[in-house]
Amino acid sequence: MRTDNQSFLGDPPRDFILLGISGRPWLELPLFVVLLVSYVLAMLGNIAIILVSRLDPQLHSPMYIFLSHLSFLDLCYTTTTVPQMLVNMGSSRKTISYSGCTVQYAVFHWLGCTECIVLAVMALDRYVAICEPLRYALIMHRPLCQQLMVVAWLSGFGNSLVQVVLTVQLPFCGRQVLNNFFCEVPAMIKLSCADTAVNDATLAVLVAFFVLVPLALILLSYSFIVRAVLRIQSSKGRHKAFGTCSSHLVVVSLFYLPAIYMYLQPPSSYSQEQGKFISLFYSIITPTLNPFIYTLRNKDVKAALRKLLARMGRLYRR
Repeated sequence: MRTDNQSFLGDPPRDFILLGISGRPWLELPLFVVLLVSYVLAMLGNIAIILVSRLDPQLHSPMYIFLSHLSFLDLCYTTTTVPQMLVNMGSSRKTISYSGCTVQYAVFHWLGCTECIVLAVMALDRYVAICEPLRYALIMHRPLCQQLMVVAWLSGFGNSLVQVVLTVQLPFCGRQVLNNFFCEVPAMIKLSCADTAVNDATLAVLVAFFVLVPLALILLSYSFIVRAVLRIQSSKGRHKAFGTCSSHLVVVSLFYLPAIYMYLQPPSSYSQEQGKFISLFYSIITPTLNPFIYTLRNKDVKAALRKLLARMGRLYRR
C-alpha cells in the first residue's frame, strides 16, 4: 500500500510541496505584504503602459509597440507565479498539483525566453533610431515589428515545449518537496531521482542560446550606439540620446543578471536556497520596477499617462 510520500519510479506525484520560507515563519507575513503590494503595482503599472501605448497616437511608434509587448509579458510573468505564492503563504498546506506545476514552469519559461528576444529587439530598435535616423521609418516599419514579435513569442514557446517534454518524463521516486516559491525547471531537475544529464545539457544549451545570443546582440547594438552618440557635437543631443537608452539598459541589467546566475552555472553548483530568492526577484521585483523605470525617464509616456488620467477623471465626474 502506498502513502503520499511513496510512488513507483514512473508514477508522478499528485502534488508538490513548495517550501518557500517555511523554515523562517516570521518572514511569511512581511513577505506576503511585499508580494501583494508589488503584484498590485506591477499590474497597475504594466496595464497603464499597455493602455497609453494603444490609446495615445503619439505612442504608436515601434519603440512603444515593443514596450507594450514587454509590459504584457511582465503582466503574465507575475500572474503565473505570484497568486500561487500568496495562496500558499496564507495557508498551512503549501502545495501545488502536478499539472499546475507543469503549466507553471512551462508558461514561466515561455515568457522568460520571449522576454530575452523582446529586449534584444528593443536594443535593435534603439540602434536604428540613433545610428540610422533618416532610414528609421523605412527599416522599422509596422509589418516588420509585428513579425519580430511573432518570432519572439514562437521562439519562446518552442524552447518551453522542449523543456516540458523532457521534464515531464523525469521520475521523482516519491519526492514531493520543492525548495522553492514556485515550480521551475532547474528545481524540478534537482528533485528528480534519475540521471538528468540530458536535461542538464539541453537546459544549458537552450538557455545559453536564448540568453547569451540576445545579450550579445544587445551589447553589440549599444557599442554602436555609444560610438554614434559620442560623435554628437551638442551636449544636449548626447544627453537626449543616452536618456532614450538608459531605461532599456537598466531593464536589461535587472533581467539578465539574475537569469545568467540562475541558468548558466553548472548544475552541481546550483544552490536551491539562493536560487529561490533570485527567482523571486526576477519574477516579481523586475516586472514591478519596469513600468516605473520607463515612465520616470520618458517624457512622452508621462505626458500620455497624464492625458489618460485626465480623461478617466472627466469620465468619472460624469
